[in-house]
Amino acid sequence: MKQLCSVFSAIVIALSLSGCISPPIALTPQTEQRLQAQAPVRFLLTFDDGPSASSFYNPTQMVLDTLANNPQLPGIKAVFFVQTRARGAGGGEIGQQLLHRENADGHIIGFHTSTPGHTNHRHLDPATLELSLANGSADIAAVTGAPPLFVRPPFWNYDHRTFAAYQQHGMHIVLTDMSANDGKIWGYNFSLKRRANMVRQLSEVRERIANGDIPTVDAVTPVIVTFHDINRYSARHIEEYLQILLDAAQETGVPLAAKPFYDDRTTLEHAVMARTITASSKPVQLPGIWNWIWDGDAH
Repeated sequence: MKQLCSVFSAIVIALSLSGCISPPIALTPQTEQRLQAQAPVRFLLTFDDGPSASSFYNPTQMVLDTLANNPQLPGIKAVFFVQTRARGAGGGEIGQQLLHRENADGHIIGFHTSTPGHTNHRHLDPATLELSLANGSADIAAVTGAPPLFVRPPFWNYDHRTFAAYQQHGMHIVLTDMSANDGKIWGYNFSLKRRANMVRQLSEVRERIANGDIPTVDAVTPVIVTFHDINRYSARHIEEYLQILLDAAQETGVPLAAKPFYDDRTTLEHAVMARTITASSKPVQLPGIWNWIWDGDAH
């Protein structure tokens, strides 16, 4: 029965992600006026589940190449939430090489998992969770010289127990404001409505910015956007996604900073730290259907 429910949930998620996307929230004069009192937006790019261990058309390598060289802003810095021991990610030689490249290129490496698969940390018993966090912290420190400051829980899901465990290891939870909906769900790894999705989500984030719900850091408002660098579809379209974000800002009336993406690691780290979750009981707002999925779960 449990397996059947899991299959049903996966199908529901896939259908939801591929279904109709609501039109953007209309920009009212009141919201436009409130926006003028807020700092301009800078997109904070994050990538989950990598690095890819593929020896063929490696998507993580494509993502890194595009961030380094693109017409929007060469030298973009991002946060990579990595799987340090998964066979298809950081558990192999290719994955390890890419972890070192991410660090050398000035990106931030955060923790995602160190289990063999993409396991929800809430499903791990205390001893296994502790081992996973210790292993992941050591794995990342071996690459960067320091344990990770940031963690993105698999499936965005955490509770009081896992939150406390992250804190014990000096890790701060980072969620997201926008998502490309490009995670692999039963083979579903693309977005036919990627532009409409980004425009709709940014219109929702705009309302939070206007209300002063997102902090200002170094004179900009950091808006977190999530992709999956293990996904070849995303890797092929990263440059397009960058332009979509710029177009979405114009379409939704969101003012952008002179540099619409981060290109400095230190400034990026300041922004990420300011966007971390500071208490396990703090209400969070996730994009799309994720709040509905975890509705009723203790955070």
